[in-house]
Amino acid sequence: MDIDVWIKSLANKFTYVAEEQGKIIGFGELEANAHIDRFYCHKDFQRNGIGKNILEQLESKAKVLGIEKLFTQASITAKPFFESQNFLVLKQQEVELRGQKLINFIMAKSI
Repeated sequence: MDIDVWIKSLANKFTYVAEEQGKIIGFGELEANAHIDRFYCHKDFQRNGIGKNILEQLESKAKVLGIEKLFTQASITAKPFFESQNFLVLKQQEVELRGQKLINFIMAKSI
């Protein structure tokens, strides 16, 4: 992973971080084009409202930006969370990441 590329990409996104006792337990990013990117919640904190709270912050920012529809590329494991938050699957796709082929889902939600 190229840290400089990662840092540069953060400059173009709205990033929200959840912390507990100084430890990052979740984060999510919103791009100006309505894409939710790098959405994560630590396994020990899942099903405790952390992801929902991060998503609510992203949705609030999107509304301020005049965005009416959000989209994401959810992994197989993230798909149920986004479905529980009223995202709909638009398409299943196969992507390659660091030489590995993965299945993910393009999902969208009107806000």
